[in-house]
Amino acid sequence: MPKKSPAKRKKSQPRKSRPTFRQRLWSLGWRLGLVMLVLLAGWMVYLDALVTSRFEGRRFEVPSRVYARPLELYDGAALSADALGQELELAGYRSGDGSRPGTWQQSGNRFLISTRGFDFADGEEPRRRLSLTVSGGRVSGFRVLEGGSSPIVRLEPAEIGGIYPAHREDRVLVSLEDAPPLFEEALLTTEDRDFYDHLGIAPLSIARAMLANIKAGRVVQGGSTLTQQLAKNLYLSRDQTLIRKGNEALMALLLEWHYDKRDILETYLNEVYLGQAGSRSINGFGLASQFYFRKRFQDLELHESALLVGMVKGPSYYDPRRHPERALARRNLVIDLLVEVGAVERTSAERARSAPLDVAARPSWSENRYPAFIDLVRRHLARDYRQEDLQTEGLRIFTTLHPAIQEQAERVTSQTLDQLDRGSSNTRLEAAMVVTSRDSGEVLALVGGRDAGFAGFNRALDARRPIGSLVKPFVYLTALSQPDRYTLITPVKDAGLALEFENGQRWEPSNFDHKQRGDVPLHQALSRSWNLPTVRVGLDVGVPAVTETLQAFGVTSDINRYPSMLLGSVTMEPVAVAQAYQGLATSGFNAPLRTIRDVTDAEGEALSRYQLEVNQVADPAAVHLVQYAMQEVMREGTGRSAYRTIPESLGLAGKTGTTDDGRDSWFAGFSGDLLAVAWVGRDDNGPTSLTGATGALPIWTRFMASIPQHSFSPVVPDGVQYHWVNSERGVLTDEHCENARLIPFIVGSEPQTFEGCGGDFSRRLRGWFEGLFQ
Repeated sequence: MPKKSPAKRKKSQPRKSRPTFRQRLWSLGWRLGLVMLVLLAGWMVYLDALVTSRFEGRRFEVPSRVYARPLELYDGAALSADALGQELELAGYRSGDGSRPGTWQQSGNRFLISTRGFDFADGEEPRRRLSLTVSGGRVSGFRVLEGGSSPIVRLEPAEIGGIYPAHREDRVLVSLEDAPPLFEEALLTTEDRDFYDHLGIAPLSIARAMLANIKAGRVVQGGSTLTQQLAKNLYLSRDQTLIRKGNEALMALLLEWHYDKRDILETYLNEVYLGQAGSRSINGFGLASQFYFRKRFQDLELHESALLVGMVKGPSYYDPRRHPERALARRNLVIDLLVEVGAVERTSAERARSAPLDVAARPSWSENRYPAFIDLVRRHLARDYRQEDLQTEGLRIFTTLHPAIQEQAERVTSQTLDQLDRGSSNTRLEAAMVVTSRDSGEVLALVGGRDAGFAGFNRALDARRPIGSLVKPFVYLTALSQPDRYTLITPVKDAGLALEFENGQRWEPSNFDHKQRGDVPLHQALSRSWNLPTVRVGLDVGVPAVTETLQAFGVTSDINRYPSMLLGSVTMEPVAVAQAYQGLATSGFNAPLRTIRDVTDAEGEALSRYQLEVNQVADPAAVHLVQYAMQEVMREGTGRSAYRTIPESLGLAGKTGTTDDGRDSWFAGFSGDLLAVAWVGRDDNGPTSLTGATGALPIWTRFMASIPQHSFSPVVPDGVQYHWVNSERGVLTDEHCENARLIPFIVGSEPQTFEGCGGDFSRRLRGWFEGLFQ
């Protein structure tokens, strides 16, 4: 058999050549490049959204500015020379020749002042140049030399603090139109000469910086444009990394793609970091000009502009207060650069170079200058504004604070406590004080403790303590509101009593001196602050009636309904005491305490105006009688030591208050202009050796003696008449008789019996004869 033929073989295929290494590398690179391009595009979309959302929305969180009340100058204004100088300094005025805006000159009692002008909520106050004399606590010879005549001129109010965002950045927004002459030239010449020509980055500058960094092995030099600096400040951290620098460059390109150069430059002016004030960062040239020079941005001179521009490179390194030599050299370098580019003539440059740094010796206040007062302002604002808006919308808040009065209250409180501490072995004492305008209820000053600059526990607002004898005027007011039963000469019994309650407890009050005097006239019981007559009167009119009186005068704290309330077991804060006493000072027309006059937005448009509100809370006739007794407190009673310091010509009314073991020492009183409440005690509520007359009264007295003011001379209301009476016998008498006293009565409640001087003599003679035959 023939052999089978072998299977037919498949036709052979030509072999494919394998890709070379270069080809594989190129393919991988192309794919990676495509992926990177997609990722970069996505990242650019993300960055673009980030850039535009911030730049087109609210770019800056601007804190609210809090201002004191403006100082009003006119003939007859109550003001001392020291207080005027203090207020000018606090408002950022500088001692000089009095010709340039924001300067003042003093020669003896004569002042020359050049105001800056200010945009108030109710209109603009123009710049003016003033001449005036301060003597005897009054302004005289007031004249407007330039700027238009006016009988009253308001000075720019002092900025006393702010309500800051959580990140603690602070700024004053400015526009390019606000820039002083040559400022833009100085900034661009020093920081970015090609600003108007590049697209956001400067490749040559970046290359030079990269080479320097590679040689150093770390980041030692930057090639950033102003646009890159802005991108870093607005969106990025300060870390010196390549990734951050890359993002910075991309964002700069996006900024330049979307926005106009002028818009970018103006944003830079408001964002650049220029220093630190405690926990608050100084951002933008608007705030920096105030912080370093106490000037508005538009008022800067060439040498001042050059210093701020020079500080951009390193605000800490060139800090003119800490490193004046470095700052001076850097400032002069900026001036030289302006000469180099032909922006400044050499003669002008030489004058600028020879000028001192001119930095204010003390920075504008870095935090809230009066934290206790700002605390009360914030609480009042919380009724109408969200915290977020207060921190970010740049509102302007015009308050009632009187800087000179606030400074005096702080100084007197601290000094008096130091003296009281030396005479006591107890734990360190603390204090609080509230000062208001007697007529309007505006809070002029508030001290939260002996360390007034410490933003901690605010005793004026949060230290709730028993008020002791401060309650007594309200007890007697309740009684005197019933003129058919009580007058100022009604005999009240100063004798012991004891009360037993259903739970078996026994309450047996006593006088501070443990004496009992029998029947005493009501006005004397109040002026001497005797406890036993007060309790008897209070029980007679009823504890509920006294409670209603306190509530009518604005007391909102819980009031216990026990008889001990009649001697001051009611707990209140100093500011609440001031609110209650406000009604006593204004004849029963209570005005809610105010700390705010106006609130405007950042552009000056009025948002809120807090006007005076007055509510009648008691019969003015009855309150007038209590005022009479409170004046007697100062002349003859527990407050009489005040007139060792205060001139007797100044009429005052007040009341002391002391709690058990001297734990709380109080005094509340008023003149024709001011009402002040002072408290002294210990934070641990421990006993002291003080009474109201030896603790709180010395603070109150020294404060009132330091402020020019008018006497308290109350207008006699309708339905009240004064009569000469013998208060010990309770009868009408002649003016020249022994024990005669002029006392007010609600019409119809005055005594109906008259005894002349002779009647008194005849009565004594008859008593002598009767004694002979007994």
